[in-house]
Amino acid sequence: MSTTLRPPAGVDAAAMGLLRDMLEENFAVHTAQLTELTVYGRMPGHGGYGPLTLDEWAAHHRREIADSADALRRMADGTYGLCRICHRAIPAGLLRAVPHAERCVPCRRLP
Repeated sequence: MSTTLRPPAGVDAAAMGLLRDMLEENFAVHTAQLTELTVYGRMPGHGGYGPLTLDEWAAHHRREIADSADALRRMADGTYGLCRICHRAIPAGLLRAVPHAERCVPCRRLP
């Protein structure tokens, strides 16, 4: 993805590049895992997995893919690192721990 990235508050350009790399890797890993699970689901005996287990794992990988893609879109449109609820900056430490975070700490506590 070749876009000009505006780093959020407390995140320098180098860290922003690392966050983007983490998100792209997460997207690729979970896409590969989802592909593998899809193959297992079509095999006789489901590759040794129960159908419900495969469905649960597939749902998990789809969520991870969607979260990563959404964060990469927010990077591209300049809203990455801003809370979707209160529009304040998400702390850099939270972004490093959860690169696809879309809410600040206080708003994460909301239902």
